[in-house]
Amino acid sequence: MKRIRIGQLSRQWLATAPVRSITASSRVSVLRASRSTPTALHSQIRCQSTAVPAEALFDEVEDTHEDSSAITKPQRTLPSPHPERALQSAKLAALHARLSLSSKIPRQALARALVDPSADPHPRFNNANLAGFGASLLYYYASEWLVMKYPRLPLAILFSAMKGYTGDATLARIARAWGVEAAAAPGEEVDPGYLQFSADGETVKVHRNGYERSHSVEQAKFRWRRGMSSRVVYDDVFGDKIEIKQPTIPPKDPNQPREYIDSVEETARAHFVRSVIGLIHLYCGSEAAKTFIKAHVLSRQLDLANMFAFNLPQRELVKLCAREDFDPPVARLVSETGRLSRTPVFVVGIYSGYDKLGEAAGPSLDSAKTAAAINALKSWYLYSPGDVGVPSDTLVEDAAPWKPAYVDIGEIIS
Repeated sequence: MKRIRIGQLSRQWLATAPVRSITASSRVSVLRASRSTPTALHSQIRCQSTAVPAEALFDEVEDTHEDSSAITKPQRTLPSPHPERALQSAKLAALHARLSLSSKIPRQALARALVDPSADPHPRFNNANLAGFGASLLYYYASEWLVMKYPRLPLAILFSAMKGYTGDATLARIARAWGVEAAAAPGEEVDPGYLQFSADGETVKVHRNGYERSHSVEQAKFRWRRGMSSRVVYDDVFGDKIEIKQPTIPPKDPNQPREYIDSVEETARAHFVRSVIGLIHLYCGSEAAKTFIKAHVLSRQLDLANMFAFNLPQRELVKLCAREDFDPPVARLVSETGRLSRTPVFVVGIYSGYDKLGEAAGPSLDSAKTAAAINALKSWYLYSPGDVGVPSDTLVEDAAPWKPAYVDIGEIIS
């Protein structure tokens, strides 16, 4: 910016000073002066003699505009993309179509489901509330489906089955199967179709529906017994103990452990799946959410038979037959081959009266007998009445009244 020297204006106006060569910096100064000087002054300068150059009338001073722009505060960037950008995201539209979501669900809501609380702590722009609501629906529908389909499952196996169907690892695999890609770092410039999370931020746990044990430190120190009844009352939906929350600062250095980053990403992916379930229930109703859970979560194959671990299977089978008023179990040799060879095979069956309860093969009579008792117990606990209704079926309008289903007495305490 240029400043006119008023005191020397008349004297320099009549003077015949030699013409100075205009340098590059002077040209810039003249250009700035021409932009900031009024129009009338420009016309007066152009009417005067060319003996006095125009830059002689001005004095170079500090450009206050440049200083003011330098000290202005930078604009605050958003921690997550603006909701309006969701309408221009091709990746988000492809994800919406890939999941066969209803047109009632706006893309802005789906974009919000992709923002983890670790990326944006504001509750109105992250998926914390949606994930909590979707988790409640998911646990309810999954638990009633497991109880009605396998009414004789022990509680320990039921907890493991719930974790196998609705745990973070399983839901993270579902999100990967959906084609959800994670952004390298969250920010305003990221495409709304990417999953956004941060390893430096703090996320939330949506399945902490339990109580923190005041004696958890002593229990871990002295290895106190944690029975099944206390797991039902105090622990979360998976039967896991809820630790007393201790403030932990995540590592800030760039060499973060890969296991820690993978665990944060797994939690973020699981939150997204739960958020989608919550969105479907909000915009389309409970039946649509229930159908979505059956199609994407409960339709997966989970081998429940490999979750059992029996300490004394023969003793437990005897107690089971006594409780159900069956004949005492008897082990009988069904067939054998190579008794005197290096690899003999014995087939043993467990019978209760004329009914065969289980059968197994083994390299010895004792191992075959134990394996047959285990198969008999598994066939009892994995009994399924077939495709029966669940209590949530009565929530539909004009639904038939609920008929009480079969409820087993419980597992055998050996």
